[in-house]
Amino acid sequence: MKILVTGGGGFLGQALCRGLVERGHRVISFNRGHYPVLSDWGVGQVQGDLADAHAVMHAAQGVDAIFHNAAKAGAWGSYKSYHQANVVGTENVLAACRTHGIGKLVYTSTPSVTHRATHPVEGGTADTVPYGEDFKAPYATTKAIAEKAVLAANDANLATVALRPRLIWGPGDHQILPRLVERAEAGRLRVVGDGNNLVDTTYIDNAAQAHFDAFDHLAPGAACAGKAYFISNGEPLPMRELLNALLDAAGAPRVEKSLSFKAAYRIGVVCETLWTVLPLKGEPPMTRFLAEQLSTSHWYDMAPARRDFGYVPRVSFNAGLTKLKESLQANTSVTRP
Repeated sequence: MKILVTGGGGFLGQALCRGLVERGHRVISFNRGHYPVLSDWGVGQVQGDLADAHAVMHAAQGVDAIFHNAAKAGAWGSYKSYHQANVVGTENVLAACRTHGIGKLVYTSTPSVTHRATHPVEGGTADTVPYGEDFKAPYATTKAIAEKAVLAANDANLATVALRPRLIWGPGDHQILPRLVERAEAGRLRVVGDGNNLVDTTYIDNAAQAHFDAFDHLAPGAACAGKAYFISNGEPLPMRELLNALLDAAGAPRVEKSLSFKAAYRIGVVCETLWTVLPLKGEPPMTRFLAEQLSTSHWYDMAPARRDFGYVPRVSFNAGLTKLKESLQANTSVTRP
């Protein structure tokens, strides 16, 4: 089967491309840049922008299924830039599916689409946790719009499913862990709140496996068609314990200091103002959305994913830590963002 992966050069995207090739599929990756490692795996590459309807239509020509993984992520940026990538880009992918008669679409969403200020999610499923409100971040806002569009597109000709992996980590991560290490080494890392809020995470191999499991079961009328699912390791940990476990694996200083939610939120307000008015480069060290996320419990029930497409995490948190540590030691350093 010929499969298109959008964002195949990213962290999860590479895991998807590699796994699909290993499963005997012909894989094409749609990226903004060129990635030699994908070529080494035999993955074809088409360069372009998700917001370019013609480029997406061209990349999707002749494929049988799409893993729509590409998105603009992050905690800061203009709403327009997020809308172009996440909403317009997804609309272009859906249009390509219709035009070319593509029958399967696996969409990578995020638990952030259910974010509601400081409301915790404890053992929730997509059926019990509604879409969020007052996101305060264009990433969550636009991903929610895109997910709804994907699920609404499900019908007898196009089977769609949306997966919401929570906090993906592991070897090859050039975003989350490097930023944690950089801030820890600079003495600028803090736990927001008491650090006892339980949070789920997803080891990279498990995140990819969930996509493959959903893809294998996806078809018009299938139990998973037209639905969204939370994905994680199913091992919620206190935020402080989680952060220090990852920092220990990277050989970085542990985070010991805390910052109250109110203080973090106020800092977020100030940072957002400064980055908007001046404006300053890069992302603010704190935002209101980030303060809410870091101080609130977020863990999920994997029963629906297990029931509808057989997803069972294969790599435990501790086993993943061992793999991460071995990978970092082999590479001698953590890549800085």
